[in-house]
Amino acid sequence: MKGSSLARALDDRVGGAGFLTKAMRKAFANHWTFLLGEIALYAFVVVLVTGVFLTFFFKPTMEEVIYNGSYVPLRGVTMSQAYASSLEISFEVHGGLLIRQMHHWATLIFLAGIVAHLLRNFFTGAFRKPRELNWLIGVALFGLVMLNGLFGYSLPDDLLSGAGLRILHGVIVSVPLVGTYLAMFLFGGEFPGGDIVSRLYSLHVLLIPGLLLLLIPLHAVVLTWRQTHTQFREKGLKNTQVKGGPFFPNFLAKTTAFLLWVTGTVALMATVFQINPIWLYGPYVPSTVSAGSQPDWYMGFLEGALRLMPPWEFTVLGFSVPMSVLIPALVAPGLLFTGLALYPFVERWITRDRAVHNLLDRPRDVPTRTGLGVAGIAYYGVLWMAGGNDLIATNFHISLNATTWIFRVAIVAGPVLAYEVTRRICLGLRARDRRTVEHGVETGVIVRGSDGAYAEVERPVTEEEQAVLVPAASPAPPALPPASNGNDVPPPDRHRVRDALQRSWDR
Repeated sequence: MKGSSLARALDDRVGGAGFLTKAMRKAFANHWTFLLGEIALYAFVVVLVTGVFLTFFFKPTMEEVIYNGSYVPLRGVTMSQAYASSLEISFEVHGGLLIRQMHHWATLIFLAGIVAHLLRNFFTGAFRKPRELNWLIGVALFGLVMLNGLFGYSLPDDLLSGAGLRILHGVIVSVPLVGTYLAMFLFGGEFPGGDIVSRLYSLHVLLIPGLLLLLIPLHAVVLTWRQTHTQFREKGLKNTQVKGGPFFPNFLAKTTAFLLWVTGTVALMATVFQINPIWLYGPYVPSTVSAGSQPDWYMGFLEGALRLMPPWEFTVLGFSVPMSVLIPALVAPGLLFTGLALYPFVERWITRDRAVHNLLDRPRDVPTRTGLGVAGIAYYGVLWMAGGNDLIATNFHISLNATTWIFRVAIVAGPVLAYEVTRRICLGLRARDRRTVEHGVETGVIVRGSDGAYAEVERPVTEEEQAVLVPAASPAPPALPPASNGNDVPPPDRHRVRDALQRSWDR
């Protein structure tokens, strides 16, 4: 009785009982791919919890000390307090190494979950109206988490992270006019400076996590709860219907299990698989570079872009413009993130499709979009592999120059080839689906006719199968403009280009 009275009192003053009642009954589709975003969400929870633990012991300063801790090989070595405190966490704080490795593995899984969730949304068309804003927030989250991962990776001030900071410094100073000022401000003087760790620490634990804590609930909760849940086509489903279980208890049980699975997986990986053993690298010394240095997987494509770019440079008004750094550092990620952010609006412009879409596409049903998506994956993948061209050359006994030129050709030809092959495969799969609907499903039963010929028995397609195989009818787009205005004057070029793109979209 007291509990119900308290609930009524809170509802009278705060409100929310109506929303809570509705939320408990909200239907969630059952397909397993809808839980890919949950992996990213719960990895972020692990990152936050372990990050709070690490802040109790990490000292974000580059003030030099002489190490006298428990790791004998580095005793007596001069190092920054940031590196010394990282060693202390690893060897002297109870559970410190486990938490450090959980933090690192959870970050990698967090980014992998974001990428998997993003690709699922792209290939199924989940970014279409009314979810364009949610898509843009997801792209922003991808960029912020990638940037924060780079900052966190650089905090221990070991030799490997210092090599990454050296590259970051080179990229910043290459920006014309303002680059040197930005580098001096961020690093606190000439490289390596004395403030870079403390400033990255502020960004890593305050600014970017604050933005994430604002955007993630907006992306995962507010907009998702406000909108109808997406789902794959089934018999009898419409844009305004959702087939699935309610949030309580069905979805709540699933998502709780995912939280436990993600946490357990991260803990297991941190226990069994060593990652970022900073004590083996030693403190950062600007004059020393470790061979075979590799960044975390999500930064590999930027490393590859830097390695593939020829040494192009020119001078304008007395200022050197190093294109060999600017193009990999700005154009390569710019193409990736700008393309992702603008794609929903480009597709809507081409197809003239402004209808609300809550039913998802199968990738084969939109060959052009699927081809473009695979081309983007090929672009990212080639750059990612090029980031390890030295290791490829060493382990496969190939000339380093040969691997560089192979990747230079692949970055141009690979996406084009991936697009065309993927599009042809999608067209072939669509043709097979049409044949299945027209002629029936192959049963694998072979019979011999009266004329001695053998044939396979086919059964008619059921209504449930047909609902999946036949795409839902899309609303008719606006009529194309006339070929002329009555005076034999052709339409503007912008209309002709758009009309041509629309006609060829699904062919």
